[in-house]
Amino acid sequence: ALFGMQVAVEYFKEQKAGQVINVSSMLGRVPFASFRAAYSASKAALNSLTTNVRVDLQNQGFAGIHVCLFTPGVVATDFGLNAVHGGPDNRTLPNAQPVEEVADLLAAAIEDPAASVDVYSRASYKAMVVGYYAAEDVRAVERQPPFTTFTSPKP
Repeated sequence: ALFGMQVAVEYFKEQKAGQVINVSSMLGRVPFASFRAAYSASKAALNSLTTNVRVDLQNQGFAGIHVCLFTPGVVATDFGLNAVHGGPDNRTLPNAQPVEEVADLLAAAIEDPAASVDVYSRASYKAMVVGYYAAEDVRAVERQPPFTTFTSPKP
């Protein structure tokens, strides 16, 4: 994402217009699947990078360049089967979103870049993020699902 944005943003600056959409994950916002810790960390870095690029472009006066962070939850694909060290088949996980549903939401973000800054594939995901970071006792939140649902396998 970093190198792609560096190239694209320079071109967009010349054009004074463009759109960057980075696809993150709920695990980059709320790390509730410890067996995907490295993935969560990489997505958290992408979230920060995306926000910083957006803010920098705004501060530099490039109002025509839109930077969006698209955050889906579990998508019903075979991602888990192909992940390093394996994992569950995402298609079997609770509340997995159909690929078509997520694709339609991503297409909507492309069609309306001015309204698409921080897009979640489900409204409940944004509420989960807000609840997690606004919690007076984060440990209490972490003792409830989904934290207790998606844990590392016991050795």
